[in-house]
Amino acid sequence: MISLAVLGFAHGHVHALLSQWAEHPEYEVKAVAGWDRNEESQKENCEKYGLKMLSLEEILSDTDIKAVLICAETAYHCELAVQAAEAKKKIILYKPMAVKLRDSEKIVKAVEANGVDFTAAFQMRCDPVNIEMKEKIDSGEMGKCFYFRRRHGLSSHLWGNFENSWHVDPALNRDIFADDAAHPVDLILWLFGMPRYVSCEISTARRNFIKNDTAVAVMRYDSGLLCEVSFSAVCSAAEITTEAYFEDGAMQHYGGDAPACSTHDGIHPALRWYKNEDKKWHDSDLPVAGAQWERLCAQAKPLAEFLNGKRPPLCTAREAHDALRIVLACCQSSVRGSRVSPEDPSLFLL
Repeated sequence: MISLAVLGFAHGHVHALLSQWAEHPEYEVKAVAGWDRNEESQKENCEKYGLKMLSLEEILSDTDIKAVLICAETAYHCELAVQAAEAKKKIILYKPMAVKLRDSEKIVKAVEANGVDFTAAFQMRCDPVNIEMKEKIDSGEMGKCFYFRRRHGLSSHLWGNFENSWHVDPALNRDIFADDAAHPVDLILWLFGMPRYVSCEISTARRNFIKNDTAVAVMRYDSGLLCEVSFSAVCSAAEITTEAYFEDGAMQHYGGDAPACSTHDGIHPALRWYKNEDKKWHDSDLPVAGAQWERLCAQAKPLAEFLNGKRPPLCTAREAHDALRIVLACCQSSVRGSRVSPEDPSLFLL
């Protein structure tokens, strides 16, 4: 059993993890303490989950606390992760890695210099359907991939009070695109590696005071592969989430984000693939998640296995840093009106 403290309750996914670890003692994670810059949030959440209210200094100096879950606002990720690494804690850091690339780089250096176990909590790497897609791609059974599109939607900009949330406060976060499109960007990085160039258009379609709610990003690879992320924060319903075209067939994925889970008609399977050799569709046995909450809760077990040394990180510090490179390349491309390399040094200035 490993003892863990929560550093910040801003990212809502923390509630799924804490509830699952409490309900499943066999996962061998015991959340014992919590801290938040906001005293009201700290008090409310510590009481809710039966955690001790401790200062940041008390948590980092407590040798019985072996790990931290960092779910504070993104602007605070760097300082908290660096301090946790220096205190030799195991670290789960919620996405995205940081607001700025230089801060992300500081986290990587601190993790490596102190030799601590670190994982970024990119939830899409835990989805059974995404894992099955990766297995099929990596096995080569579908042949060379020519085109891969991931639609990622949420309806946050249709909510009445979202403009008052920390997610759209430039002092605490970059914007909703950088915050949430980080998920499909990391998925593509996990599946195919780092692209050579990114081309992106980002717009504010719904409300002028909540920027960057709609985007299309295209990632180009040396192999000729094009990967597309279709992002919308004004998406109320959807069906197909992923489509891909290969040398030897095609693939379609249903469910996979909140709108697609909540409005799924039950007709389509979670994943199906067409093979040219037999000229028919094959359906996965995996179910479509009944709700987004199920997908968030599914992170708890693999993250617990990571903390207990039973599996490698879901996403290493360097991989999370690379995902941020791609996200910021998208932002730069939209401003410049041209394609941008994720290795462009100017990304450190954003």
